[in-house]
Amino acid sequence: MTVTELLSYEAALATYDPVMGLEVHVELGTRTKMFCGCSTELGAAPNSQTCPTCLGMPGSLPVVNAIAIESAIKIGLALNCEIAEWCRFARKNYFYPDMPKNFQTSQYDEPIAFNGYLDVQLEDGEVFRVEIERAHMEEDTGKSTHVGGATGRIHGASHSLLDYNRAGIPLIEIVTKPIEGAGERAPEVAKAYVAELRELIKALDVSEARMEQGQMRCDVNLSLRPQGREKFGTRSETKNVNSLRSVERAARYEIQRHAAVLSSGGTIIQETRHFHEDDGSTTSGRVKEEAEDYRYFPEPDLVPVAPTREWVEELRGTLPELPRVRRNRLREEWGISEHEMQSVLNAGAIDLITATIDAGADAASARKWWMGELARRSNEDGVDLASLQITPEQVARVAALVASGDLNDKLARQVIEGVLAGEGGPDDVVEKRGLKVVSDEGALGTAVDEAIAGNPGIADKIRSGKVAAAGALVGAVMKATRGQADAARVRELILKKLGVEG
Repeated sequence: MTVTELLSYEAALATYDPVMGLEVHVELGTRTKMFCGCSTELGAAPNSQTCPTCLGMPGSLPVVNAIAIESAIKIGLALNCEIAEWCRFARKNYFYPDMPKNFQTSQYDEPIAFNGYLDVQLEDGEVFRVEIERAHMEEDTGKSTHVGGATGRIHGASHSLLDYNRAGIPLIEIVTKPIEGAGERAPEVAKAYVAELRELIKALDVSEARMEQGQMRCDVNLSLRPQGREKFGTRSETKNVNSLRSVERAARYEIQRHAAVLSSGGTIIQETRHFHEDDGSTTSGRVKEEAEDYRYFPEPDLVPVAPTREWVEELRGTLPELPRVRRNRLREEWGISEHEMQSVLNAGAIDLITATIDAGADAASARKWWMGELARRSNEDGVDLASLQITPEQVARVAALVASGDLNDKLARQVIEGVLAGEGGPDDVVEKRGLKVVSDEGALGTAVDEAIAGNPGIADKIRSGKVAAAGALVGAVMKATRGQADAARVRELILKKLGVEG
């Protein structure tokens, strides 16, 4: 049936209990593909990074990428998984034009890593454990571009273009066990899990995990069951969701859609669905196949993978400090609350602040500029903080100029504006715009004298003991110096000249 109106989120959760399963595909950052020597570099001309093996030509034979195996084991270890002593690849048989071999080399019942978990922290500090079913190796498909339609999808298109440069790039698919018990927070849990997983993957340095470039994408499986029931409902699978916000929106939409169908007496169809960024909705894709529809069988052209226990333990010893542990350490070092650290995490500012501190800034100043002025700029421009045209080293220099008294906060914001506008580094902007704080005592004294002479009534109030009135004279001096005076020093001079102790 077609649902034209969604059930409200509150009404859906009052009647039904959501159960999720998240499948995250991560493109590994290897130099070559999973089973051949073709380059994985982005941006090459279409079909220029292909060979008989990744195009599935008769007679070509695959050879497994050793670095991909190593990366898969690291991911499994970081996810608290067991690492298989022996596993092998399988052929997942299906026909689609972006899969030139007519099958995908994947792992079926023998994954490289299995039975793990990842603890994720929600915005209020609650920790939710997401259990991992498996993490298995496979290869990516090519890219289809459908031309001539209004939606960019195959329906209504006049023709399709196929680029096989991506076909064969190493993938790790990380599959959760059914996520139960999240209730109304299920969409938030989904977003937090994918965010934590992305941080983990980046920390391991096995992928850049840039969702906007398709290096990491999530399939959101969701079903509803009546409150108090144990049996799962029929699930839908929203494919290739490529941002954290969209993961949350897709889960929320499907909860409301499923509830509307079920409440009206309809039946949920097990299918794949497409997510639409513009309005947060999903639409039907195709009926979902079961595992037996893929006719899996062991890949005859690849030998099994059998990592020794010694190698696995050696790799365990190379794991970096994991993101949640690192955040807790930094939070203590920076002297901030869990809520403040969560804000830093949500803004994507942890690495930027850390790099700014490494460049010489103190923690408070680094966090102040990234979470204040620069966060405001990124929100205005609709871009990530890391995309702003300013480096941690430049932010550290701005902080140093403020600490030395050469800039005040107002002038520092103008310096940041100039750096973002491409006018050079902080010192260049200061020089070009003439932004240094007026520190010449003679010039400041003259400006203070003029402010007192121009505001006799306010001066009399200050002399009579109303020291708070000095703010008006400070403002007059700051205006006269175009904001380039040290406000604290100006106040001191005013009180001194009027014979009042501050």
